[in-house]
Amino acid sequence: MGTAVTDKKTPLYDEHVALGASMTPFGGWLMPLRYTSDLAEHRAVRDAAGLFDLSHMGNINVTGPDAAAFLDHALVGYISKVREMGARYSMICAEDGSVLDDLIVYHDAPGAYSVIANAANAELVLGKMQERTAGFDVVLKDVQPGQALIAVQGPRAVEIMLATEGLVEDAEISGGTAFADLKYYACMGMRFQGEPLLVGRTGYTGEDGFELWVSADRAVALWRALLAAGEPLGLVPAGLSARDSLRLEAGMPLYGHELDTTTTPFEAGMGRVVRLDKATEDGTPIPFVGRDALAARKESAPARVLVGLRGEGRRPARADYDVVQRGVGTEVGAVVGRVTSGAPSPTLGYPIAMAYVTPEVSAEGTELAVDVRGRAEPFVVVPMPFYRRPQN
Repeated sequence: MGTAVTDKKTPLYDEHVALGASMTPFGGWLMPLRYTSDLAEHRAVRDAAGLFDLSHMGNINVTGPDAAAFLDHALVGYISKVREMGARYSMICAEDGSVLDDLIVYHDAPGAYSVIANAANAELVLGKMQERTAGFDVVLKDVQPGQALIAVQGPRAVEIMLATEGLVEDAEISGGTAFADLKYYACMGMRFQGEPLLVGRTGYTGEDGFELWVSADRAVALWRALLAAGEPLGLVPAGLSARDSLRLEAGMPLYGHELDTTTTPFEAGMGRVVRLDKATEDGTPIPFVGRDALAARKESAPARVLVGLRGEGRRPARADYDVVQRGVGTEVGAVVGRVTSGAPSPTLGYPIAMAYVTPEVSAEGTELAVDVRGRAEPFVVVPMPFYRRPQN
């Protein structure tokens, strides 16, 4: 099957091919699935570090006097409360409260924000945000085409960043924040080969790590510099497959699996990102798109709940498999839910999954099963995340 004309290439495409990566279409882009093996790349991130190309992600700059107020209106989060050089996980919802995408918002300069969207939803998010600008003095700009996003994830991420030649803190942009002391979900200015770039202490693996926005023409040089600094410390390039198993262990939702337009943040266990308490200085509630529907949803009983499942056997559950009542032996019982993501856990050594189930069977410790090709495989409801990184 040939490459679709819609499959775009990131500035690092040739680097991936030279490293022997298996490339695959993803969100309209050709991305590395793996370089060596899924297991080796997953374990490298847990034990040392992995290097990821995330340049397919959308990046929308929001600037202007009303930038913060606009984002409070357009998104469900309380973005005006994000300090300068801070970041926040948020969502953009439809009027009915359903999730259009989950996002990270960086407050990277006075009156300026960067909204990072999933690749497959980037155009949709830009369009929906543009529709919501009426009455706000704000400018939206899609800056993704001129940039690349590179992530270093793993317990040795700080060492690797400090060892990377040409990568230095930019005190003028970061306000003098010591790089190694950068807080989780904060960002700072750095320079690479004299050019400014934004670095966030964020990620999607459950490990410590950094995400670096750099101009497209410096992407290859930065990628190579990070590899050179990191290889002696165990850094390996890692693909989409490892990224998926890592985020699953960390209990992080993936749009199109745990999140979609049939789901509100509350079903997904992400109600904390919906800030119904947004208000002006005089206490007047701030209206935002989807507010009424989400306020009603918060007060109503859920029809389904997202839970974690731990396998008691060896056969993994996969997305779209039915979750069923546990019967006798391998007998398949009544359907009570559906798996959204599932795989063997390389770190934990047993199958794990996320699934939507009816509230009656959502309590921790509930014994269920998953219909794996006509055979009921035993699973039990457990808290998420499945894995937490060790704290120093």
